[in-house]
Amino acid sequence: MTEIAPPRAAVRAEGEALMATFRAAGALPVECDMLQPAGTLLDLYGEDIRARAYVTADPLRGEMMLRPDFTVPVVETHMAHGADPARYCYLGEVFRKQDRPGARPSEFLQVGFELFDRTEPQAADAEVFALFAQALAPLGLRAVTGDIGILMAAVRGLKTTERRRAALLRHVWRPHRFRALLDRFSGRSAMAPARARLLERLTSGSAQDLIGAAGPMIGLRSEDEIAARAAALVEDAAAPPLAATEAALLYDLLTLEAPAGAALRHLRGIEPMLPAIAPAVDRFEARLAALAAHGIDPETLPFEAGHGRSSMEYYDGFVFSFHAANPDLPPVATGGRYDALTEVLGQGRSIPAVGGVIRPALVAGLRGDAA
Repeated sequence: MTEIAPPRAAVRAEGEALMATFRAAGALPVECDMLQPAGTLLDLYGEDIRARAYVTADPLRGEMMLRPDFTVPVVETHMAHGADPARYCYLGEVFRKQDRPGARPSEFLQVGFELFDRTEPQAADAEVFALFAQALAPLGLRAVTGDIGILMAAVRGLKTTERRRAALLRHVWRPHRFRALLDRFSGRSAMAPARARLLERLTSGSAQDLIGAAGPMIGLRSEDEIAARAAALVEDAAAPPLAATEAALLYDLLTLEAPAGAALRHLRGIEPMLPAIAPAVDRFEARLAALAAHGIDPETLPFEAGHGRSSMEYYDGFVFSFHAANPDLPPVATGGRYDALTEVLGQGRSIPAVGGVIRPALVAGLRGDAA
């Protein structure tokens, strides 16, 4: 992809202007160390970010990384010391390795806004989206919204084994792997020959026989762990496929793209057949009402049920992004809700939270193109 590369001074000026907008909305400016502990924090990012993080070994602090974004360290700081409710904004460099020259910069400015508030989460979603929409309005960007929480609720309500539900939830943020699992669990794809041969050996003998025939133990897994995995494979093979109606509704969700108002009516229509999504759809409806109160028309706001599934793995509800007309450019802004992340970093304590980030370099470049 070709990245806009305006002068650094112009990029910094755009970042400062956006910071002023966020401060005017009540946000407290914060800063985060460029070097962050890699261990637990790195596990909270999606596969794409994990693969592109700059990781190094520090003789005293262990494995460290250059921050690939601000949200995770801001949440960690808030859960350790922050007030409730709270609003933060920030501006600084983030670092991500690139796999080919000239694609995107490996170091770029990021400006963001985070809102921690347990009183009315759907109103907070609408406030953050409206704030970003207003700040970016002069650029004529295309907004896209989604709600990962609806898909997750549908998976949790499936009448299948807990192991299969857990596998689908684990891969919600990996669309291709999720689809492959859904195809297998619903009986739409044939079992891979290698898997079939392995299951035949396991069902005709024992895991211990298979381990013994494999030769010396190599790797970190113990015999008990291997045996447990083998038993899980046999158990999964014996599980019946997903009910045809449930599978069809899940496929329908994956492809749902419509104006948000129409999407709500569609979801209400399938809700009786997939009742587990009802609370998530209620939240969706409340969010649309809150957005309408900010002057954003749900009948024209694009909605995609699968939006955001290939970005940060910590998003678990409302998600949004803003895009330029040039499809080769990355999103100018992205954001969403990440309630579960606050619980992970709060060691049991949690608070509903939503936020987003903007790339000032893209803003500056697009302004220059329009000048």
